[in-house]
Amino acid sequence: MGAAVPRPAAMVRLLAGRGAFRAGTQVAAAAPATVWDGPAFGHYAAALGLCAWLLLVADAPEKAALKTLARVSRIGPAVARLTLVMAAAPVLVLLAVLVPVAVTAPLSAATLYLAAGAWSACTGLLMAVSGLHRVRGRPALDSTAFGASGGVVLAVTAATLWIGWPPQAHLLLVLAGMVAVTCAALAALPRDWLRPPPSPAAVGGAGGGGGAVGGGVGGGVGGEGGRRRLLRPMVRATWLLGVADLCDTLCFAVVYLVLAVSGRTDQSGVLYLALLPAVAVCQLAIYLLRVAQPATSRRLRGPGGRAGRARAVRLLRRAERAGAAVAAVLACAAPLAWTRADDGVPVAVLGALVGVVLVLFLTVMYAAYLVENTNNDVLAVTSAGAFAGLVATVLLGVAVVPWLGAAGGVAALALAVPVKAHVMRRMLISRNSE
Repeated sequence: MGAAVPRPAAMVRLLAGRGAFRAGTQVAAAAPATVWDGPAFGHYAAALGLCAWLLLVADAPEKAALKTLARVSRIGPAVARLTLVMAAAPVLVLLAVLVPVAVTAPLSAATLYLAAGAWSACTGLLMAVSGLHRVRGRPALDSTAFGASGGVVLAVTAATLWIGWPPQAHLLLVLAGMVAVTCAALAALPRDWLRPPPSPAAVGGAGGGGGAVGGGVGGGVGGEGGRRRLLRPMVRATWLLGVADLCDTLCFAVVYLVLAVSGRTDQSGVLYLALLPAVAVCQLAIYLLRVAQPATSRRLRGPGGRAGRARAVRLLRRAERAGAAVAAVLACAAPLAWTRADDGVPVAVLGALVGVVLVLFLTVMYAAYLVENTNNDVLAVTSAGAFAGLVATVLLGVAVVPWLGAAGGVAALALAVPVKAHVMRRMLISRNSE
């Protein structure tokens, strides 16, 4: 398993595969608006927005695996198996609930939301599997899997536009294609990454030399005690690394939820379309950081972590200052926005707000990336900061979204990011002083 960044040719193939998938999902998100009425598209957008966080639940183990696999050698297969188990668990649970609901009530709201959730979680599982393929030196399988998934999404979307399938049928067919691609990607992993090796006793019976090797490796990793010792730190790292991304995604879900509760579901479609470009840029940035994560993990290990944390503190301070400036501008513009809330917010204003959110989010995201890849003692910094950002989004969303709709949701997201940056920076400074 390597910790090197893929070569330029491999990076081009990786970006082409993820780009095809992103193009398919972008088209699938916007094109159905031409054949569905406003309420149907609003419920579809709300389902995708509310369930987007499930992608991070299934993909969270990938971050822990990429960081860990770059620093270990002998226990690599055991780490990969634990990663797959934790990533596949939410997908299997959602599919088990979805199948009977889809059979008994195929056009119900429950089917719509369960299908959106299962598709999101299955996409996260495919990302985790693709990350394992990359770290074992086979990045082509990543681009192939996501290129095929993008083709499936485009084909189903074209059929929906031609036939006029409802949102439930559209999502169920996209999900079926994603499950098939994910199963193929899983089957391409090494056998010892999918199932544990034989017990030390069985390996020892094959011969004296084999017994010595099998006893050393199997007893250290394959034994029950070894698995327990590995499970605890892996679960902790996965939780602390994943909760930050989960809270970031839940911030967007909170905005959709407040829109739905306040009776402004019609604004969900506007918000979803406005955020699509920013989400695409963020996902591309996250992917590039994941590709480079094994190399970053090795570079920031030990003494190199101090420089990484110092750079993160500088980035967080810049995000705080920019957030304060944004807050001042929004405070001045609030009276005008209040008087024109019923007329809707101009597209240019909404686009500018989305751009502000994107810049702030990318800055803080890279700072958190540097912190996460130093050592495990500071993982609580990023999770605590993300939780603070989620709480701020809830409070700000409840305050402004019911009156300003989609614009209020984007403003809440923009003001919550500096809160997250402040909490992270203060915690880092406190730990360094200690």
